[in-house]
Parts: sequence; structure tokens; C-alpha cells
Amino acid sequence: MMLSGYCPSAALVQEVGKIGRELREKASPGKFFWVLDPVMGDNGRIYVAEDTIPVYKDLLKDADLILPNQFEAELLSDVKITDLKSMHAAIETLHDRYQIPHVLVTSIRLPASTSPTPSTFEQDLSATARLSVVGSTRTSDNKPRLFSITVPSLPIFFSGTGDMFAALMVSRLRQEAASAGLLETSSWRSPDGVAPQDLPLAKAAEKVLASMHVVLKDTAEKYEQEVAAIGNEKAEGSDEEIETSRHLRLTRAAEVRVVRNATSLRKPPVLDGFRAKTVVYGEGL
Repeated sequence: MMLSGYCPSAALVQEVGKIGRELREKASPGKFFWVLDPVMGDNGRIYVAEDTIPVYKDLLKDADLILPNQFEAELLSDVKITDLKSMHAAIETLHDRYQIPHVLVTSIRLPASTSPTPSTFEQDLSATARLSVVGSTRTSDNKPRLFSITVPSLPIFFSGTGDMFAALMVSRLRQEAASAGLLETSSWRSPDGVAPQDLPLAKAAEKVLASMHVVLKDTAEKYEQEVAAIGNEKAEGSDEEIETSRHLRLTRAAEVRVVRNATSLRKPPVLDGFRAKTVVYGEGL
């Protein structure tokens, strides 16, 4: 398996693409799997060079799984995601235009439905301090099989969550694909009859998010302890020195505590709160 992530320039993205394509050409079906995290921006802001976007689009047809956030999914699909209908259209475009077998969109936040009877998924998305991931494995005719997992959102900007999510998905997806007997199948794609919530991608995401919740909750507790400690200390030095020291301490405290929670990464806790659900939207959409 190959996992590629942040590349600040188009030239570097192209070099990563060459590596991925060379490895795929040498491998038999199912023996090479490329997880592409197209890190380009978030919250409506691009933080890589603009010319990386078309280069990423050129790589999509060679990837097996992509892990964009909502903004990156919009950039790649050219579809603005504002509701469940447009989200479905964006993921279907990625499947159909680029033949991407698996798509997992992270950190989805959509407004409440205008339908008089919003789905459970929509209610979850509009709830306070919740966010969702939405994934899909395409069918043989490039139709999406959408599932969602809605999880608690903690009020801290953690450092390293994207890398942790991507790395855990590499391991868990291979594990679930092996359990489903798909490792000899091209891109580990399930037969069309497999329901969205039963896809290996969905099962892998459940375990990853359950593990991450433990790590982030532990990190949040340590972060709050550091905030309290700073507040109780008598600071010395200039205002600039005090602020710099405070910033560095809080930045370190916000780094995800991966190693200290290795047991929860190997064996996720109870999964009941992290079960994948098939995305079904109403006729009003």
C-alpha cells in the first residue's frame, strides 16, 4: 500500500504520481493500493500553490481511495457541497469522471434540511458539536454507495488528526478487505450487492473513528490541564515572551497523543456510537 499526503507544489505532486503509477504497473490486481490524501486547503481557503489542483485531478484516476475534506472534494469534483443532494452529486462525479473506486470525505458540515421531515443523518449533521465523514465505494456502473458516520466534535484545534486518520485507514482498510476476501480483487472493490454500511471502507472507518475519539478525548483532557496550569502560574518576562511561551506550550499540548493510546489504536473501544449508516435523503432533495 502507498499513502501520499501533503505536497506543497505541483512538481512534487507529479513526482508522487510517478511513483504511484510505476508501482501500479508492476503489480497484479489487488496487489497494490494507493490511498491519496489530496491536501490542498480547508474552510474555503487553498494553502498550496494553485497549480497543484489540476495536477491532483490528473492523479485521481490512478488512486484507489481518496481522503479529501469537504472543501477539497468541491475543488476536485467542481461541485459546491451545500446539502445532501450536492454532496451525492460531488461523490458521484468523482466516481464517474475519474473512476475512483473509494471516496471518503472528512469533516462534513451541512446546514439543517429544509424538508419537513429531515433524515436522521441530516439531524445529526446539524446538531451542535457534531461532524460527519461520508464515504462511498462505487458500483460497477460508477454509482455511489453512500454511508455516513457522525461523531462528537471537540472544541480544540488538534495537531496531527489528518495524518492519524489517513495512517489508520491504511491499516484498517486492508484488514477489512482481507476479511471480505477482496485482496485479489482490483482496488478491493466489493460486489454491487454489498450495502453501503457493510462495505469494508465503512467498517474500517468505524474502527478508525472509534480509536481516534479515545486519542482526541485524552489529548483534550491534557490540553485543558495545560491551560489551567498556565492560568495558575505567575508569568515572568515581557508580554511577547509570555505569549510566545504560552503559544508553544498549548501547541505541544494539542498534538495528538498517539503513542500513549496505542492500545486503543490496536483494539478500538465499543463501536456502537460509531456505526456507519446508509445515507438516505428525502424526496425534497
